[in-house]
Amino acid sequence: MSTEGTSSSQAIGVTFEDRMSDADALMWNIEKDPMLRSTVTTLMVLEGEVRSDQLHHTFDRASRIVPRLRQRVRGNPLSLAPPRWEIDPNFDLRYHLRSARVPGAGSMADLLAMAGPIAMQGFDRARPLWEATIVEGLSNNQSAIILKFHHSITDGVGGVELMLEIFEIEPDAAERMMPHAPDVHVLNQAQRFMNAFQHESRRQFSFARQVTSAGAGSVRDALTDPGGSVTTSSELLASATRILRPESTPLSAIMTRRTLSNSLDVLSMPLDLAKKVGNHIGGTINDTFLSGIARGMSLYHQHHGAEQGSLRMGMPINIRGAASMKTSGNSFVPARFEIQIDFEDLTELMTHIRERAIAARDEPANQLVEPLSGILNKLPTTVVTQVFGSMMKGLDFQASNVPGSPVPLYLQGVPVQSVYPFGPLAGAAVNITLLSYQNELNIGVNLDPAAVPDGDVFMECLRTAYNELLDLA
Repeated sequence: MSTEGTSSSQAIGVTFEDRMSDADALMWNIEKDPMLRSTVTTLMVLEGEVRSDQLHHTFDRASRIVPRLRQRVRGNPLSLAPPRWEIDPNFDLRYHLRSARVPGAGSMADLLAMAGPIAMQGFDRARPLWEATIVEGLSNNQSAIILKFHHSITDGVGGVELMLEIFEIEPDAAERMMPHAPDVHVLNQAQRFMNAFQHESRRQFSFARQVTSAGAGSVRDALTDPGGSVTTSSELLASATRILRPESTPLSAIMTRRTLSNSLDVLSMPLDLAKKVGNHIGGTINDTFLSGIARGMSLYHQHHGAEQGSLRMGMPINIRGAASMKTSGNSFVPARFEIQIDFEDLTELMTHIRERAIAARDEPANQLVEPLSGILNKLPTTVVTQVFGSMMKGLDFQASNVPGSPVPLYLQGVPVQSVYPFGPLAGAAVNITLLSYQNELNIGVNLDPAAVPDGDVFMECLRTAYNELLDLA
């Protein structure tokens, strides 16, 4: 009997596949190189303190509703199929839910200094891939939660869905029922082999049907429009070449070194003003966000006397459609592209950034990321890691924009004041991630101090850049 399938959470309406996608498996496998770790960290500041027993209850309940919070990854290098998600028979909430007191005076700087080493640490691969540290002792009687999870669990959009199982949207929300703990079913070796064989057989059958359908369409296109068919194929090949092209050397003349260390910082700006700035060029908040990074990078290089014309950035492109909106895991394409940063006119800068982002979003080969990941996963892990490392370590910076909650959130009745996201460096010098919360855009900056040794100067350049852009509103 097959044990393959899916599990779902009725409470949040999310379907959780029993196996990683090929893209998620690739993200998991390349961590043989620790520089390519995919740890996502979120810092939530609360306007008061929450009792430890209440927090234990909240996370215990969430772990019974959201399967990933109790599942570990089980894989085999020789397996036909991607790794499985299985309930950890030794799940211990005490390992994942921790508490600590912030050092120093309890300022935001003290909290960020504490969060940095937590974000650096890799996960215990024998356990579920998440940790939450409850921080007490902040100024003004505030507290915080440092929540980190592996990117293979979900992307930013899915992470917001999962957070809604921990937080409430009303301060006096009724206590939710505690469901039964999920059943534990650990497969033996024979079951694992059969499970993987059945999974791969179904997947290859589905793939063959898609190829047959696409092939029939291609034949029709070739007969009715032979010139257009050749053009489409050549465009797809050129696009795939751009996506897979090795770029192991950063373009920046000064942000060149890479280590496993980090330094975290934050900034915020009003959502409505950022939206108006985007409208200035017929664009969106994302155009304001990316243009601010480009302008800040230019100012930083100018500060160091470096004439920097362009940089290479990485950006996840959300491909969640209606069908995948309620599915766990990642639904994004990791785009890489060069941008010009040395514009004097901010409107010209924003227009350029928007055009480059749209071009990356519309790359024809984006549809090939999942099958290409499947091919790469068949190669030895060392080879795959080297291939992917040659693509990622040439990035100067990574940027990501995640839509958050438009309404206030509460934890056991305590208001959440702010939420800051920190994405993984994964080979870049800087990761800058934006998360909206109510009418604020909260930006988390993850720096490699070897590449950016003067983080305070970098942050000042970034703030200056956003102030210049907001003046356009």
